[in-house]
Amino acid sequence: MSLVKTPCTIVTGFLGAGKTTLVRHVIEHADRRLAVIVNEFGDVGIDGEILKGCGIENCPEDRIVELANGCLCCTVADDFVPALTAILGHASPPDHILIETSGLALPKPLLQAFNWPEIASRVTVDGVIAVIDGPAVAAGRFAADPEALARQRAEDSSLDHDNPLEEVYEDQILCADLVVLNKTDLMTPDERARVSEEIRATAPRAVKVVEAANGKLDPAILLGLGAAAEADIAQRPSHHDADAPHDHDDFESFVVEVPPLASPGELIEKVSQATAVHDILRIKGFAEVKGKPMRLVVQGVGERIQHQFDRPWKPGEERAGRLVVIGEKGLDAMAIQRIIGG
Repeated sequence: MSLVKTPCTIVTGFLGAGKTTLVRHVIEHADRRLAVIVNEFGDVGIDGEILKGCGIENCPEDRIVELANGCLCCTVADDFVPALTAILGHASPPDHILIETSGLALPKPLLQAFNWPEIASRVTVDGVIAVIDGPAVAAGRFAADPEALARQRAEDSSLDHDNPLEEVYEDQILCADLVVLNKTDLMTPDERARVSEEIRATAPRAVKVVEAANGKLDPAILLGLGAAAEADIAQRPSHHDADAPHDHDDFESFVVEVPPLASPGELIEKVSQATAVHDILRIKGFAEVKGKPMRLVVQGVGERIQHQFDRPWKPGEERAGRLVVIGEKGLDAMAIQRIIGG
């Protein structure tokens, strides 16, 4: 057995930041054998399906492992460590492992798992990459200034609960070795400068912020950081350091069945209508367009909806249209199903 530890990169980031797009770009352009562990939050493995559609030789489909039983930071013992051990035991083990967390994951508990005896001598965390949805942060959807947020809450008599979204967002930055400010093509120069400065003010260490559009970055920027982050946990503070393991009771997800469409615009219009009426944080999935040989992928963050044909339907593949909807507790699933799936 080689005494050299296999480097792992943890890709974290909030809902819809572009983690899967970035990971797919790395898969397509890296010059080494890769394996991917992807942690889906929801009932359908949408992110894993997007990655498996790449068809890239250096990351075959059997090296992409989906863990959909819950957030990785909550299921380390049951899911993550066994999956990592299985990948390392492959006849032709990877040169590098990418780990894409769910958008609700706290990276620090996952980072701590790399010190477990079963894997500590075999793997190292090459780096923690936090992917940030630049336009969403610029619009103030996820606050980076807790004092300003506290003032806002104090002045708003309608708020009767604490929203943990900004803490999850900040914890991902606090743990990062590199921050990717994504979707900068949708931002003004002033917005890019302001959000970059907010990120640097939140980070506890001097952390490099790099800009990207559509997750397109040279893999050499992301891989080979050599951070050995599992040995540097004390320098990565968290809002939840003194807490018991967190749960996701404030969030829920469900699947909307989508019938075959006459055109992509038909679905986009329905999704836009649903997000305008209901507080949907994230929506993503696939659909069939009648007469088209390609699968339609739909991804939305708030009211910003994107779609594209990603690959041909496979022979014999069920052309089922399904969207995973993620939001805070209390979403009217039946109403959303009527709008989108009706």
